Amino acid sequence: MAWLLVVVAGILETGFAVCLKLSHGFTRLFPTIAFAAFALGSFGLLTLALRRLDVGPAYAVWTGIGAAGTAIYGMVFLGDVVSTLKLVSISLVIVGIIGLQLSGSAH
Repeated sequence: MAWLLVVVAGILETGFAVCLKLSHGFTRLFPTIAFAAFALGSFGLLTLALRRLDVGPAYAVWTGIGAAGTAIYGMVFLGDVVSTLKLVSISLVIVGIIGLQLSGSAH
């Protein structure tokens, strides 16, 4: 259950990163509110998960999901440049996330 919280928190991290860009420096109301909601949800779920998980693997999985998710979202929806190197690098991040998740121990 704790790992599920980390995964959902990582997905919410993607949401707050995208909303941060869309807020244009917190000058647009809806993306700014969405950023705050995603950020609070993400940090809240990560905090709950850390009650049972080691901080290193959990934090790395959280940030990895957020980074990979944000990069993928940017390429698909925001017109970010797509390159072979970028896709290979995202794949390596995902492989690392899986490895860290498998290595993480619960208390």
